[in-house]
Amino acid sequence: MVNDSPRYWASRLKNGLQTLLIMGSLALVLAVPGYLLAGSFGVMVSLGVVVIGAFAGSWVPARYILAEAGAGLLDRDQAPALYRLLDTLYRRAGISASPQLFYVPSPELNAFAVGSRHDGGIAVTEGLLRTLTLRELAGVLAHEVSHLRHGDTRVMSMAAAMTRLTLWLTTVLQISLLLMVPMILSGELRLPWSLLLVVAFAPSISTLLQLTLSRNREYSADLDAVALTGDPEGLASALAVLERYHGRWLATLFGRHPPRGLNWLRTHPPTEERIRRLREVDESPRTPVHDDHQEHAHRPATIIERPSSMGRRYWMRRRR
Repeated sequence: MVNDSPRYWASRLKNGLQTLLIMGSLALVLAVPGYLLAGSFGVMVSLGVVVIGAFAGSWVPARYILAEAGAGLLDRDQAPALYRLLDTLYRRAGISASPQLFYVPSPELNAFAVGSRHDGGIAVTEGLLRTLTLRELAGVLAHEVSHLRHGDTRVMSMAAAMTRLTLWLTTVLQISLLLMVPMILSGELRLPWSLLLVVAFAPSISTLLQLTLSRNREYSADLDAVALTGDPEGLASALAVLERYHGRWLATLFGRHPPRGLNWLRTHPPTEERIRRLREVDESPRTPVHDDHQEHAHRPATIIERPSSMGRRYWMRRRR
């Protein structure tokens, strides 16, 4: 069961409407170069390619991501505490599939969901396991479970496909413009200003919309994670740790206060805003998920044995 407070459902509705609006805007931006190239047929073909590519890309890239990251599958006896957490989170999220946890031997602090709610999993890095406490890790895992629950990997795959296809179509338009230069110079054709505007702005608009969608889904996953864990402070604490780590490169480039305009170019919302929203969430009536491990809640998770990488051949043979 999820949090049934009015604020929770109002926020879910707001985020859902924003997602629909952004996806519609991405489709509109894509339709313009498609129409200029081949009329209504170009629009239909473009959107059809996006749908087919998104459904294919929602599962094929996951295998390659795991292979390139050198991931290995953690068995239950290797990480019993984490699997107990995931069992609880999956049950609360209404996901019937068995949890799968992948281990990435990287010092980076990162976690990501792969696949869908039916056969997906969550990958965590060595750096994350060593840095976060079990309570903080519960919030991060709940965030990734929310991505699986709501099909965010497929939504973002479709948005990425729209952005890539928009870039490809505008590239074709650029080539067409170059071929028309002699005719324009000789006066046989007028300069197509509408075409120039599409070529100039469509890729940038599509990219910014994709980044906005990503930030929207992160806000939504934060909210849903709190509904699953009953512990907004756990995720807020984890985000603060991640911000201290990931914010170092910006501080190196721009000093202690990076330009605020960079927020438009981020895939994730500003951490301060995420934490503020989390701390405004009404306390959930459910028991915090970390209470089942209270004696270990403020220590890192125990991994009995680190798995070795399964290699590219394994991920090519099997989806998981």
